Amino acid sequence: MLGASGSGHPGGSLSAADIVTCLYFHAMRHDPRNPQWEDRDRFVLSKGHGCPVLYAAMAISGYFPKEQLATLRKLGSPLQGHPDTRFMPALEACTGSLGQGLSIATGIALAAQMDKKDRWVYALISDSENEEGQTWEAAGFAGFHQLDRLIAVLDYNKFQLDGAIKDILDLEPLRSKWESFRWHVQEADGHSIPELLAALDKAKQVKGQPHMIIAHTVKGKGVSFMENNNYFHGVAPTQEEMQAALKEIDGDPSLSRALVAAGKIKKGGK
Repeated sequence: MLGASGSGHPGGSLSAADIVTCLYFHAMRHDPRNPQWEDRDRFVLSKGHGCPVLYAAMAISGYFPKEQLATLRKLGSPLQGHPDTRFMPALEACTGSLGQGLSIATGIALAAQMDKKDRWVYALISDSENEEGQTWEAAGFAGFHQLDRLIAVLDYNKFQLDGAIKDILDLEPLRSKWESFRWHVQEADGHSIPELLAALDKAKQVKGQPHMIIAHTVKGKGVSFMENNNYFHGVAPTQEEMQAALKEIDGDPSLSRALVAAGKIKKGGK
């Protein structure tokens, strides 16, 4: 998708792939044949720039034909560079202005609580959004109102646009911060399907608190020359890099190694 469009965000899409897989194919109650089903669970992708992985999960689920994925970021395509409900009504929210998604999910969860609905509300947020005040306003509100059907997953890949999180505004001690806002907090390997599934299932057993799953991830996971390489935060692969990445994901890293050995891969971050 990113290679075809020539633009987008591979690093943060790949870091979230396992999380989105667990949500769409295990945790969430949804019906692609009836996207506006009243009793569906809700999902807000706060880190809207990671939408390629969301679109992939939706296409595999059956919301639209897989062939449409190749239209990412094309003029007139419903697959905009950030989620946009005007183009795709099956989405729950327009996102991409970082720091706002948790507030949206909190509002949806509050409405469900007031209406006595049993739906779950999920939000996938980036680590750098924890540097934004609005995130903590939403956290405080959700904790105070005991929104225990709100589950947030934090894609903790340790990088943001300008570099490493620890060099820009270190978030630690992150777990204790969320706990101080009255959230039930778990930590998991964000690339371990069993750990993620167990954390999601456990969250549903805890009452009286919203839930935070801090998922420790690797930016660019699955493509060796993209892993922890912040150059690929918002730069799409070239055609050569795309072919190497696809071969590596299929189990053949030889072309990736050749590109690295030839010095053709750019680096970024620390």
